[in-house]
Amino acid sequence: MPDRETSSTPFGSVPARSRSTAAEPAHESDPKMLHLRPVWIVLILLIPCLALTAYYSQRVVPGAEGSDSLLPTAGYAFVLLLLNLDLIGFVVLTLLLSRNLIKAYFERRHRLVGSGFRAKLIAAFIGFSLIPTVLLALVASGLVNKAVDVWFNEQVEKVMNDSYEVVRMQHAGHIALAVNSARALGQELFREDMLMPEQRDLLVAAIARKRVEYGVAGVEVFSAKMEPLTKALDTGVPVGVLDLPISQLVLQVINGKQEVTSVQEAQTGRLVRAAVPVLSGSRRGELEGVAVVETYVPESLLTKMEGIGRQYAEYKQIKALKNPIKAGAYLFVAVVTVLILFSATWFGFYVARSITVPIQRLAEATEAVAQGDLSVHIDAKATDEIGTLIDSFNRMTEDLQESKSKVDDANRSLRSTNIELDRRRAYIETVVATIAAGLLSIDRNGVITTFNPSGERILGLAADRLRGRSANEAFKEFGLDLFQTAYDRMQADDRDDLTLDGQLDLQGKLVTIRLSGSRMRDEAKKDLGFVLIFEDLTELITAQKVAAWQEVARRVAHEIKNPLTPIQLSAQRLRKKFFEKSPDFDQIFDDATGVIVSEVTSLKHMVDEFSKFARLPAPHMARQSLHDVVNEIVTLYRSAQKDIELIVDLDEDLPPTNFDREQLKRVFVNLFDNAVQAMNQKGRLWVTTKYDTKRKRAVVTVADEGTGIAPDDQERLFVPYFTRKKTGTGLGLAIVRRIITDHDGQIQAGNNQPKGAVFTFDLPV
Repeated sequence: MPDRETSSTPFGSVPARSRSTAAEPAHESDPKMLHLRPVWIVLILLIPCLALTAYYSQRVVPGAEGSDSLLPTAGYAFVLLLLNLDLIGFVVLTLLLSRNLIKAYFERRHRLVGSGFRAKLIAAFIGFSLIPTVLLALVASGLVNKAVDVWFNEQVEKVMNDSYEVVRMQHAGHIALAVNSARALGQELFREDMLMPEQRDLLVAAIARKRVEYGVAGVEVFSAKMEPLTKALDTGVPVGVLDLPISQLVLQVINGKQEVTSVQEAQTGRLVRAAVPVLSGSRRGELEGVAVVETYVPESLLTKMEGIGRQYAEYKQIKALKNPIKAGAYLFVAVVTVLILFSATWFGFYVARSITVPIQRLAEATEAVAQGDLSVHIDAKATDEIGTLIDSFNRMTEDLQESKSKVDDANRSLRSTNIELDRRRAYIETVVATIAAGLLSIDRNGVITTFNPSGERILGLAADRLRGRSANEAFKEFGLDLFQTAYDRMQADDRDDLTLDGQLDLQGKLVTIRLSGSRMRDEAKKDLGFVLIFEDLTELITAQKVAAWQEVARRVAHEIKNPLTPIQLSAQRLRKKFFEKSPDFDQIFDDATGVIVSEVTSLKHMVDEFSKFARLPAPHMARQSLHDVVNEIVTLYRSAQKDIELIVDLDEDLPPTNFDREQLKRVFVNLFDNAVQAMNQKGRLWVTTKYDTKRKRAVVTVADEGTGIAPDDQERLFVPYFTRKKTGTGLGLAIVRRIITDHDGQIQAGNNQPKGAVFTFDLPV
C-alpha cells in the first residue's frame, strides 16, 4: 500500500491527509478556487451582458425611422457591441467546458482514484441533458424567428398607424366641435340681437338650450366689457375643469375682434375653448359681446390617446432593431444551451467529488477516533446520505467529547454539592437543636421524623420515643391531645396553617402550650407533611395573670376609694353638727345620709359587676345561625335608636356555627352600646359578616363613625376597669374578650376610615 493516497477533485487531484481531518488550510483549497474562478468570472460578466442586450434591443431609439443604414445611431452600435460581448462569453464558456472534459479524459486514462466513477457520472449527465437541450435550442430558435416576424408584420404596423390616426382625429373633433358650435352660437346671438339688456331672460334660456343641443361641456357669454352675462355648464364635468381661467381668452377676442381657440390642461382632463365675437345688430360694426363654447376631454380618454401615440412611436423605434433583436435571441438560446451543458458537466464533477472525498475523510477520521482522538472533526460538506453520515459522525465525536467533559464537570459539581449539602444539613440541624421552641415534623405518611431537644425539654419525652413512630399512635400513648387535635384539624380541613392554645397534663403537671402547625410543600406544591412548633406558656400566662390581677386590684382599690371619701366627709360633717347641736341638723342629717346611701349603692353595683365578670359561666355550645343573632340585635336597636342608621351586610355563604347564643348576644350588645355612646346617639353603624373559606372561620365586623380609639388606649382597651367614659365600669370590653376567647376566637380593635372605631372578631366554623 503506498504511503500517500490522492483524492481527486473536479479539476485535478490533491494529496489526501493521513490522519488530521480538521479544517483544510487555505493553500489546499487554492487549486479548486483557481479552477473555479474563471467560470464564475465569465458567468458574472455574461449574464449582465445578456440582460443588457435584451433590454437595449427593445428600448434603444434609432436616429432615423425607416433607415436602411447598418449603423444608423450610436444606440444601434451599442447593441452590436453587447452582441459581440455575448459571443465572446459564449466562446470562453465553451472553451472552459472543453477544458474540463479534456481534463476528465486524461484523469481517466491515468486511472486516478475516483476518475472512473467521475467520468461515468459526467457522461451520464451530459447524455441526459444533450438531446433535450439540442431539441429545445432548435425549437426555441424557430419560435424566436417566427415570433419576431409576427411582431414586425405589416398588418400590425398598419393597425398601429390607424389607431394613431383615430386618436388624432378624436382630439381634432373636440376642437372642431367647439369652434363650429361657437360660430353657430355667435351667428344666432347676432341675428336675434339677444345681448340687449331687455332680452336677458331669453338669452339665459337660449344658452341652456344650445348647450344641450350642441352636446358641449359649457357655454358662456360675456359683454364687451368682459362682464359675464350668462353661462350653462354640464354638471357631469368636474368643477375644477370648468373653473380654469377664461379672462385672457375673452380679452384676446375683444381686442382682436376675431375668434380664438385655446386648450387648457387640468388634473382630471383637458378643456377645449372656442371664443367668437358677437357683433351688435343695431349698431353695425360694434362689438356687443363674446360667446365661448367649451368641450371636455376626460382624463381616461387622454390617457388612452397618449398611450396609443406612445406605443406607436415605440413600435417604430423597435422595428429599426428587428435584426439585432433576432440575432440576440439566437445568441441567447445558444448561450443557454451551453450553460445547460456546462451545468450538467460541472454537476457531474460536483456529485462525484461530494461522494468520494467525504468517504475518504470519514475513513481517516474513524481511524483517528480508534486511536483515542475525540477532537477529530470532518469538514467535508454534503447534503445526501453521505452528508447525514458525516454529520452523525461529527455529532458522535462531539457528544463523546462533551459527555466526557460533562462527566468530569459532574464529578466536580457532585463533590461541591455534597459539601454544600453537608454544610446546610449541619446548619439546619444546629438551628433546630438550639431554638427555644419545640419542633416536631410529620411526613406525608403520618410518621414523626423530627423532634428537637427543646421539644424534649418542654414535653419531658425523649426524641427516640417519638421519632420514627406513627403520629396518631404516639400522641394517643403520651396523652398529647392538643397535638392530635391540631393534626386532625389540619388534615380534615386541608388547612395550610393553624394555631391552638391549650393545656396538657405532663407527668402530673398542667402545662399551657401554644401550638402552631404549618403544611410543608415543595416547589411543585406537592404535599410533604406537617411541622408543629410549640411553646410552654405556663410561666408567661402566670406572669400575665399576676400582672392583670395586680392591675385589677389597683383599679378596684381606686374605685372603692372614690366613694369612701364622700362617705367619710359626710360622716365627719354629721358628727360635727351633732356635737354642735346645730339647728339645721335635720337637713344636714338627711343630706349626709343620702350621700352615704348613694355612694354605698354605687360601690355595691361595682362589686356586683366584678362578681359577674369573675363568675362568667362556661359557654353552652349549639350549632345555629350567626345571622339570626345579628338580625335580632339589629332589630332591637333599630326600634330603640331612631337616630342610628344600621347598615347590615351578611355573607350568604356563611354556614351554621357552634356558639352560646346568650353570650354572643351580650357581645353584640356591648359593642353596639359602645358604638352608640361614641357617636352621641346619632350616626351610622356597620355590621358585616364574611366566611373565610381558607381558615374555616366566620369573621364579624362592627364599625362606627364616632371618636375612634386613641393610640395610647389601644393596648389597654380590653383590660378590666379601663374606661374613658364617666359612667362606665370598664368591664364591657373585658367581658367581650372573655366570651370570644372562650369560643376559641380572637378579637381586634382599630380605627375606622375616615373616622370612628372598628371591632373585628372571628369564630371557628
